[in-house]
Amino acid sequence: MKNGDIRYHFARLNAAEKIIVANTVVFLLVNLMAVLFGTNAANSITAWLELPDDILEFLWKPWTIITYAFLHGGFFHIFWNMLLLYFFGRFFFNLFDSERFHAVYFLGVVAGGALFMLGYNIFPTLIDNSTVLIGASAGVTAVLIFICTYLPMQEVRIIFFNVKLWQLGLFVILKDIWTLSTGQNVGGMMAHLGGAMLGYVFARQLLNGTDIGTGFTKLVNAIKDWFKPREKKPFTNVYKNKAKAGTVSKAAYDKAARQKKIDAILDKISKSGYESLSRDEKDFLFKAGKED
Repeated sequence: MKNGDIRYHFARLNAAEKIIVANTVVFLLVNLMAVLFGTNAANSITAWLELPDDILEFLWKPWTIITYAFLHGGFFHIFWNMLLLYFFGRFFFNLFDSERFHAVYFLGVVAGGALFMLGYNIFPTLIDNSTVLIGASAGVTAVLIFICTYLPMQEVRIIFFNVKLWQLGLFVILKDIWTLSTGQNVGGMMAHLGGAMLGYVFARQLLNGTDIGTGFTKLVNAIKDWFKPREKKPFTNVYKNKAKAGTVSKAAYDKAARQKKIDAILDKISKSGYESLSRDEKDFLFKAGKED
């Protein structure tokens, strides 16, 4: 498969599916590294991505408040997280665009990580313990609870029963609280609850007309603009003649215009999803991917 084909198919994925792909790739790479170079070598890399419980250590690695969510401890850890993200992502994109999904998901990751660190630095029974946080559970829980709060009366079928989303959300929170009370996976459960609180508050505020993710979205867009390569002007050939001082190479102009249209369509997909494209835009992107 050509690079153009990979880019085309990746662009067709929604934001949740892209995060699933990213998590899967990281999981496979970490495990491949462990097989080829040993567990210690893999751990030396992931140590720079895991979220530490010590605040001073975190200040040296502030990016870990996000990167920890791309690491998982085993197959079933990533499997259930990605399955839930895919399922509730489908609900999400029936209502909102990718920008709001990113805000809910990543703010949930941050909230979960913050509660994890807070707990391990203020609760006496945890202060003497040392651990790290990995996993996408906080972000996944934020999306799940957001949907359950925003559409509480929507019914979903679980095996043989239909349940309302508010019932499912309540069950998830009570399960995490009970697990926390037993002392199992304390850090993980605190991260879950941090994500759940973010998802609930986000949905409630949105129902009241306030989008608490606006600041996050503006920050992300500003970062994207900072790293976005500046658009180059089409190559110009100058010919001396009596009629014109110079002309633009038609081939160069057509190539630049084509690329500009592709970039505009890909930006539209990333913001509003593939289904927001018109039939002409879909056909154009498909043909462009095959030509590349």
